[in-house]
Amino acid sequence: MPDLFIAGEWTAALDGRLREIRCPADGTLVGAVDEAGPEDASAAIAAARDAFDRGPWPRTPAAERGALLLRVAALLERDKAALARAESLDTGKRLVESEYDLDDIAACFRYFGALTASGGGGRIVDTGGAGTDSRVVYEPVGVCGLITPWNYPLLQAAWKVAPALGAGNAFVLKPSELTPHTAIGLIRLLAEAGLPDGVANLVLGAGPEAGVPLASDPRVDMVSFTGGLVTGRRVMAAAAATVKKVALELGGKNPNIVFADADFDTAVDYALTAVFLHSGQVCSAGARLLVQDELHDRFVDAVVAGARRIRLGGPFDPAARTGPLISAAHRDRVEAYVAAGLAEGAVLRCGGTRPADPALRDGFYYPPTVLDECGPGMSVVRDESFGPVLTVERFRTEDEAVALANDTVYGLAGAVWTQDGERAHRVAARLRAGTVWINDFHPYVPQAEWGGMKQSGFGRELGPSGLAEYQEAKHIWRNLAPRPQGWFS
Repeated sequence: MPDLFIAGEWTAALDGRLREIRCPADGTLVGAVDEAGPEDASAAIAAARDAFDRGPWPRTPAAERGALLLRVAALLERDKAALARAESLDTGKRLVESEYDLDDIAACFRYFGALTASGGGGRIVDTGGAGTDSRVVYEPVGVCGLITPWNYPLLQAAWKVAPALGAGNAFVLKPSELTPHTAIGLIRLLAEAGLPDGVANLVLGAGPEAGVPLASDPRVDMVSFTGGLVTGRRVMAAAAATVKKVALELGGKNPNIVFADADFDTAVDYALTAVFLHSGQVCSAGARLLVQDELHDRFVDAVVAGARRIRLGGPFDPAARTGPLISAAHRDRVEAYVAAGLAEGAVLRCGGTRPADPALRDGFYYPPTVLDECGPGMSVVRDESFGPVLTVERFRTEDEAVALANDTVYGLAGAVWTQDGERAHRVAARLRAGTVWINDFHPYVPQAEWGGMKQSGFGRELGPSGLAEYQEAKHIWRNLAPRPQGWFS
């Protein structure tokens, strides 16, 4: 069956190209999918434009749009097992992690379904007089180009698709060319839930062919992109010519600050999860460990011991605790990143070479790696590896910890570990990051906004602001008793 979804029909790529998808854990063939080109993307944009301009969805009552999102949540729960398996085959992540993701994805649709159904209705503006009716209403942006990454394919799609639909938009979704199968599954569920034809469109393929038109085409009113900083800059530049609305989430280099009074065992446990979950392929990974000087040696020794115990394996290996990297090219980049850090003076405490286990030979595995005695000028501290690499820096005082943590172009997330509540809140207030955890790492809920500061991007996903990203505010002023003004009489 064809894999592109345009104007309510599954269709093949116009030039007939296919892309093989192979599991990063062992190289086995997952499937072959249609590879869209610019003409396919243009057709999808035209379908979304027509659905928005002439179709019923933007004018469907908010309660009905919310009800559809709730139906999608129920369908996601029904198909959880199949979708989680598809996600793990595409990404190589452990099945249990994909199952957790599916719970979060259903929760995202439930949240935006309820938020949409509540209506909002805009707000009345007090003009100071009785002769006017002045109100601000919130309308859909229009046609949205949604470009999503490979590390959390269905979750990141849900964060965009659910609020875009809730607000009444039409969209074209372009998932990563490496991990397309759960996006296909989501579009099938949207159609099953009763979404009108043309509102949801899907193109698969590489960014230059299938993604660039979503940023540059004047028929697209908004582009939302999650991915790397370099590509995000290109998306922003492509969108500038048509001055369309842009939302970017571009990753981070996230500090995990541990003060000497932190609960030792708990902080060690979370430091491992912060950076090595999904082999570090997480935009909010705590890849920078900042440890107070008097705790440093003991704490890092414990982290290294824990990292050495982490077992690598495929998605269906019950003994594995983390999986492969997404591709051979990405593993090469991580290897080069570590080599650069060592050349700059970092001390390798564990990892740093490909695993020797023959059972892992056919996958793109790289072991949990700890680089100690790092400084703020090193490339491994400043650049994002998006791999299982932890850099360790020392600090002496609270002010030094904050200065080190903020010494980055990124500002997505961060954490502070201390049993001093006042210090925890002081540091959290001073960190330039969109999310700060105190004595925790990684949790999020759909009710709370997610997004970055500085070069981690702008705009927010999730929460009420996540819905507002896909809306435009319009002021409507009605004169209740119009009379001639006589201004030019």
